[in-house]
Amino acid sequence: MVHLDERAIDDLVARAASAPRRRLNLNLHASPTDPIQRFLNAGAPGSYVRPHRHAAARWELFTALRGRIEVILFDDAGAVTHRHRLEARTGELIEIPGGTWHSFVFALPGSVALEVKPGPYIAASDKQMAAWAPDESAASAPACAAWLETAAPGATWRGV
Repeated sequence: MVHLDERAIDDLVARAASAPRRRLNLNLHASPTDPIQRFLNAGAPGSYVRPHRHAAARWELFTALRGRIEVILFDDAGAVTHRHRLEARTGELIEIPGGTWHSFVFALPGSVALEVKPGPYIAASDKQMAAWAPDESAASAPACAAWLETAAPGATWRGV
């Protein structure tokens, strides 16, 4: 049985805030081979989640457990097609179909997402990164993260 109380989630949020990427996962599943991957993803505003997609059969389900998470969907050329605001107080969720380019931002300090997706998790094939978005280590990554915070449908990342 997995049981997380408010103190455990507070600890995850604090560790995420001090992590180099300013975000951190907490797996709820027992191993990467589990057929259903379940985890919390805590982060701070300004952390960068490079736009990516998963294989066609690998959907992802997101909801905000705390704070607000903004989920951004893109077309193949990198234009924003949809922006979804998930707030913990509303209980809304989104299921992203496999093959869909997406990213998300932690819109408020202390935001935590609950993510569920099919397993097993295989790092080498889990996701394809968008070629039109900078790598996390690139000098332009912070600028792209700032752009993601407000990018509206129709907008395209142009780099710096």
